[in-house]
Formats: sequence, C-alpha cells, structure tokens
Amino acid sequence: MPIAQSLIDGAAEQGALVDALSFIKVSAVTGEKIENEIVDLCHLQVTVVFTSANAVKAVDDIVLHADPEWEIYCIGNNTLDAVKKCFRNSVVVGTAKDAATLAALIIEQGADEVVLFCGDKRLDTLPEALRKNDIPVYEAVVYTTKEIKQKVTKAYDGILFFSPSAVSSFFSVNKVGEDTVFFAIGTTTADAIKKHTRNKVIVSETASKETVLNYAVEYFQKQARPDNL
Repeated sequence: MPIAQSLIDGAAEQGALVDALSFIKVSAVTGEKIENEIVDLCHLQVTVVFTSANAVKAVDDIVLHADPEWEIYCIGNNTLDAVKKCFRNSVVVGTAKDAATLAALIIEQGADEVVLFCGDKRLDTLPEALRKNDIPVYEAVVYTTKEIKQKVTKAYDGILFFSPSAVSSFFSVNKVGEDTVFFAIGTTTADAIKKHTRNKVIVSETASKETVLNYAVEYFQKQARPDNL
C-alpha cells in the first residue's frame, strides 16, 4: 500500500477521504551476485547512501540484521526510520530532504567514497554531483520498479505522489482537471509532476508520507473555511 492505513483513518477523522492506489510495484533484486556483494560490504567500514526505504529493506532482507558498522547518509524521514530500525550498529552521519541537498552535504563533509544502494530507476542527481567532486560512487541496484498503469475515472480534489516513478506511471494513462492540486514528497517528485501539468503543486518541507498527507488535509480544510470563499 502506498500509504499506511492508520494515516488514511486519521485523515478520515478530519473529514478527508483518501483512496490509496498503487502505480508502481517494487521488487527486491535477488541472486548470488548481489547477495555476495552486500554480505562482503557488511564486513567493511564503508560510507553508504540510501535514497529510499525500499533500498533499506532490500539490503536488510539479505544481511538479516547483521548489524554492519557503516556510516550512513539517507534521504527522508521514512528512510531514516528504516535505517535506524535495521542497522543499529551503524551511524547516521547525514540526512536531507532530496538528492541534491544530500549530495551537497556529503561533499561538504568530505567523504572519500560511497556505496549507493538504489533502485533501477534511480536519478542521476546524487551520483553525478559526487563524481564531479571526485568522490567515487559504487552503485548497487537492490530493487526494481515496475509501473502499474491504471486508469483513474474518479475526479479528485488532490493527488499525492511519493516518487517520480509513480508520477510517470500515473500520467502515462491519466489526465486531470485544471483544479486538481498535487502534493509531492520532495522537490524531485514535484519536478516530475511539473513536466506533465501546470496545475498547482505543493511540496512537503519534510520527506515523509505523513507530512505530505497532513499538507493536503490542512490545505483543503483551509479552502473550505468561509473566509476563503
């Protein structure tokens, strides 16, 4: 499910009805090669980067709570929470709300080299910025993303997106009215939305699904008040 049922129930209590629809399917990469690579990294003190909670789960499923002693950078609150749960002997040395900001932080803190655990649809923003600043990046693709193309016949006041891949999948078969408001989990997702529409896009200042949903609920509550009519 794209968003936890508890968040959907909480929104309903505030008068906001939420439908959770999946436009992508994430699958962990399996096989002896990737498993051996990750297990070997568990025995090294390296600097690693996670750009999503999907990557954290995929790696953890392979190492089975081996508790490597890594220095970790990550994007977003959901990813940070997953890192803290899965890698208790590792140290989180930096977080950011998007790839560009995280890359700048890694460069500023002077990392020698990093291991990037990512998906097959990963954007170039972070690895290119690091390599341009002479920081080697070893990429390990640990999950794949497949688009689920489904037509949406219901008209929504607002649509929330949590990844650029979901944006691409949605707009490949759907169009929206000019009054629909979009809510994005970060600037990268917002930029993807803006490639398909000129509608209003509201970007969460914190990269978490809960925050994005709260933004949407608060926005429409404000619009419903008499002083906004």
